[in-house]
Parts: sequence; structure tokens; C-alpha cells
Amino acid sequence: MAGAAAGAARPPVRIGVQLQPQHADYARIRDAVAEAEEAGVDVVFNWDHFFPLRGDADGKHFECWTMLGAWAEATERVEIGALVSCAGYRNPELLADMARTVDHISGGRLILGIGAGWFRRDYDEYGYDFGTPGSRLATLADALPRIQARWERLNPPPTRTIPILVGGGGERKTLRYTAEHADIWHGFGDAETIAHKSRVLDEHCADVGRDPGAIARSAGVQSAPEEVADAMLAAGVSLFTIGVGGPRYDLGLLRDWIAWRDALPPG
Repeated sequence: MAGAAAGAARPPVRIGVQLQPQHADYARIRDAVAEAEEAGVDVVFNWDHFFPLRGDADGKHFECWTMLGAWAEATERVEIGALVSCAGYRNPELLADMARTVDHISGGRLILGIGAGWFRRDYDEYGYDFGTPGSRLATLADALPRIQARWERLNPPPTRTIPILVGGGGERKTLRYTAEHADIWHGFGDAETIAHKSRVLDEHCADVGRDPGAIARSAGVQSAPEEVADAMLAAGVSLFTIGVGGPRYDLGLLRDWIAWRDALPPG
């Protein structure tokens, strides 16, 4: 299996959902979170944008981390997080404290998803410097160790070692930062693309002395499990996340993936 040591047991297969906080009232988003948890999903993500990415560009939209704090109180079992939070929107020490606080509110169920950022309107309208791809990646590289160092100084500390998820597929920098700091890598593309980038991540892990099996591989899926699941499993993916937008939040595809997970033979 790509991204895992030869002969290693398959990591537990988990299903996530990204409830995109766009085109819906918050009450509907909250109901969708409850429905997803009741259906048996493992992780509920939102995203860290300030405007819709699809549909009416000026449609309804809500902020990421305020919402995660509410989800921490409104849920009982699922892990929660952003897919992904933008490193350039917040001072890293502040983001570390925000994550630690949501970790405590949730009883240790937060995943800190983080990436370099890409959506220019978010930056321009909220007064952040969009810079260049290189400068945004440098901001991410600077933020990751600062976040981890701040967690060690906070009182009280996080309830657990908060898992860090890095999103992105840049082979020279993003995957290097993933090897150095992350517990989960979230990639984009088909199984062939995921397998290739997972091998590159393995090479970075070897360079920095990290066990590649310590980093779970995650990918977004928008097709039925019978169409893509086997190939994605073979590529090393163990966390499959379905994106769902408002205002309806149709969880039909998510339920199909949960049923597929539950039918898998023991790993």
C-alpha cells in the first residue's frame, strides 16, 4: 500500500464530511452536524473562508473557528476541525490557543487542519497580504513549529497531542512540512495522483527521520464508493471526506460511504 510500510496493517478506515458553511442559515448547518454524527461519521470539518466558493459569490456564509467552538458543545463523539484553516489569517500563537480551547471544549476531539491559503478574495477583503505562493508557504512553514511550541507553554495544556492535518500537494515544500509536523496529510486528485504524492511524502519522511506510517493519508471523494474506494485504499487513503454544501446539506452520499466503511472486513 502506498504511504505505508511493507507488511504494515492497514490504518483504520474513517469517513469524514466537510459541511461547507455557505448558502445556509446556521440552524441548518447545526442540524446537518447532528445528522452526520447520528449517521455514524467519524470527522466533521468545515472550511476557513469568508465567502462562498461556489454559487452566489455574495451568498450566506459563516466564520470557521467561531463555528468550531459551537460544534464542540453541540457534538458528543465526532472529531471536528477545519479543512483547512489558513495559516495567514491568524497569529500562530493565537491559533494555537484557539485550538487548545476548542480541544478542551470538545473533550479532546479537535483536529487542527492547516494550509497555506489560496482564495484571493478572502485576503483582499479582510486586509491580509495575499503575497505570492512562496510567501504563503513561508508563512505556513513559520506557523507550524510556533503552534506546537505554544501548546507546550499553555496552562492548561491541550487534553491530548492535537493532531495536525496539513492540506495541499506541493511536492517540494508542502509535503516536506507535512513530514516534519503533521499527523494527517490531506491530498487532492484521483487515486493515481494521491499515490504519487504519498510516495513523495514517504521520501520526505525518510529525509527527516520520520516513520511514514505515522502520517495518515486523507482525500476528498465525491463519487460513490463502488467507483473509487478500492483504488483510493490501494493508494493508502484511510480518511475519506465527502464535501457537502448548503442550503440542503444532502447527506445521501455520506451515508453510502459510512455503509461501505461498516461493511469492510477487519483490517
